[in-house]
Amino acid sequence: MKIDTLQLVNFRNYSQVQLDFSDSINIFLGENAQGKTNLLESIYVLALTKSHRTNQEKELVNFESKEALLAAKISRRTGNFSIEVKFTTKGRQTKVNHIQQKKLSEYIGAMNVILFAPEDLEIVKGSPSVRRKFLDMELSQMNPIYLYDLMEYQKLLKQRNLYFKQMFEKKKALDELYLDILEEQLAEFGTKVIIARKKFIEQLSVWAKNVHSTISGNREELKLSYLQTVKATDDVLVENYIKQLKETRSKDARRFTTSIGPHREDLLFYVNDLYVSRFGSQGQQRTSALSVKLAEIDLMKEFTGEYPILLLDDVMSELDNERQVFLLQAILGKTQTFVTTTTLDHLKDLNVPGKIFYVENGKIINEKTI
Repeated sequence: MKIDTLQLVNFRNYSQVQLDFSDSINIFLGENAQGKTNLLESIYVLALTKSHRTNQEKELVNFESKEALLAAKISRRTGNFSIEVKFTTKGRQTKVNHIQQKKLSEYIGAMNVILFAPEDLEIVKGSPSVRRKFLDMELSQMNPIYLYDLMEYQKLLKQRNLYFKQMFEKKKALDELYLDILEEQLAEFGTKVIIARKKFIEQLSVWAKNVHSTISGNREELKLSYLQTVKATDDVLVENYIKQLKETRSKDARRFTTSIGPHREDLLFYVNDLYVSRFGSQGQQRTSALSVKLAEIDLMKEFTGEYPILLLDDVMSELDNERQVFLLQAILGKTQTFVTTTTLDHLKDLNVPGKIFYVENGKIINEKTI
């Protein structure tokens, strides 16, 4: 999979730009705060319809404009197509081959990306919400059904919590029959989310273990596991989920919350059986994050039949020489790669074709083929 052409109109600090890319590596070179990361962000937004840097869509639109357009021409083994995301005052619009997509699950997955940024270390050492977001983003790209199940689950979860709050404010007793029906649906979709996550983590763990072993010179073994709040095996998960929702109903009603389910669960990292998120060194945490990201490349290929597009946002400066070499060896020749950097020093020994785009103040002032 690769991007042939990218077009931006009024996105961030770009009023208008159109770029043709190399199939191999594309380097956005420039000083800080010139717009390099904005270019990488635009590719991420095209894939997932949202930014990894902000939850506010208005921040993606040039401050002098009311609308922003992102469009790309994509090549896959199955053929060529176009995708488009438009942000307007009326909301977000998505198109594939100029046909509007009414559901996110119909759009996401058309183009698959993996982003590696300095903040990705938070996947290992950050809060559980960061890891849940990581799982949801990656799975949604590979599996449209997962995205649908997740969105239905989140809708029902919000409905349950809001109902508790409304009954408290109105000083009314809970309608147990209504909650029975709601919780059955919540458990049904929650179970699908949990099982999909567990399967994904099981497969990711196999790939990540091999990568981590290589990076650490066979000195360390990485294991991933899923921390589940619903206590049951998969074959009786729905039934036990419903039972536990009933058991926690009174407590949840007092707090206007739901205390069990995928929204409370976590991805755990262990290196040599040490809980690395809390007790590991920064080097172990960094290697674990890198291992998982690199493992995703092959796992996504296994899921979709194509390698994803790789986005590297100033990560080379965050890695020591050994990890830089391993990263480049692992990706080159597999994926179309986009790199932001302020210097070419750590990329000077690249022996692959590509393009360099010189970025200055929201403009591409020069292009060079390498």
